[in-house]
Amino acid sequence: MTNTPQTQTLRVPATPAGRALAPDLARGAMLLFIALANSANVAFAGQPGIDPAPTGAGRVLNAFLLTFVDSRAYPVFAVMFGYGLVQLARRHSAAGADPRPVLLRRNAWLVGFGLAHATLLYFGDFLGAYGVIGVLATLLLLRRGDRFHRIVLWLWGATLGYALVLGVLLAVRLGGDTGGHATLTNSPNPSLAATTYGRSLLDRLAEWPAHTATVIPVIVIVWLGMWAARRRLLEDAAAHVALLRRVAVGCLAVTVAGAVPYALVGAGLVDVEPGTVDLMALVHAVSGEFGGPGYVALFALLALRFGRAGTPWVGVLAVSALGRRSMSGYLFQSVAWMALLSPWALDLGRHGGTAFVAAGIAVAVWLISVAVAWRLDVRGVQGPAETLLRRLAYGPRVRV
Repeated sequence: MTNTPQTQTLRVPATPAGRALAPDLARGAMLLFIALANSANVAFAGQPGIDPAPTGAGRVLNAFLLTFVDSRAYPVFAVMFGYGLVQLARRHSAAGADPRPVLLRRNAWLVGFGLAHATLLYFGDFLGAYGVIGVLATLLLLRRGDRFHRIVLWLWGATLGYALVLGVLLAVRLGGDTGGHATLTNSPNPSLAATTYGRSLLDRLAEWPAHTATVIPVIVIVWLGMWAARRRLLEDAAAHVALLRRVAVGCLAVTVAGAVPYALVGAGLVDVEPGTVDLMALVHAVSGEFGGPGYVALFALLALRFGRAGTPWVGVLAVSALGRRSMSGYLFQSVAWMALLSPWALDLGRHGGTAFVAAGIAVAVWLISVAVAWRLDVRGVQGPAETLLRRLAYGPRVRV
């Protein structure tokens, strides 16, 4: 009688051949917007990271960042995080394993990654918050039925109504505004203005918990990503073109319309009272959540077009390679901001034209990360952060 060794639970991370293009393309491309936002935060030592006294082309840059980038890039990763949770769970379930233990370990380690990232590099960390959200979603949402998940549509409907009500209030307020001298300024972050690394580290330890607490409510957007994954909207985009078009047009219209008043003030083109600026900021933040599903749907349609045209361009494949290594790319950016823009390091932003210096550095760092990711992809090598997280979450590799 031959002894047959027991095989351990099959744990096989997805290979590029088995992945849809849209999620990776969205993550890789939107890392450019993350770079533009975060490099500006570091350069101006505060948020939202805009030139407080723009002139000429600086007005255009401020308007662009406030309309399309700030509060509009990170919701994309929230949607994709929820989508990825369901994809991981589906793979483990197909292998006959309960996905929850691995997902709980993975997200618990993600909290640790976030703490290390925030402490050592950049206070504005999202990894820790996503880890907390991932634990909650795994325990509370993952095994719910379709009927229960439909509530996400009602939540989004309520948010849309809230945004519209705020828009009406803003219109009324602007109609009675007699003018003022309020302009947008950057809310300071001590860790970004610290003159030594040690001081910045202590400041980040104090800033990270509060920042993480403000991010956790985006579980609603993560939930939306889970809902989309249950219907395979990105893997089977061709079957959902009409829905994706409605989401792209509708959500991006809301997010742009909600940003325009605040962007006009940031560009120095509108002068309003301080109370009105506060209301504009609220509308800007709420409407920014719609950028997540809007951008994701847009990239899904673009990926579908690239697929129909045959083999995507090398540039598209390279950006998608970065999307498969998005956590490594994200952490690489934080290292770059610290080395290039921190007051105690090279402090390149101290020279004239800080906003353009920060934007130029952001584009350069993103291009470098795309090139490195493409090189790793050609060699079949995963990103270092992804490799470490998988080893911690999955344990020793098993040959099956």
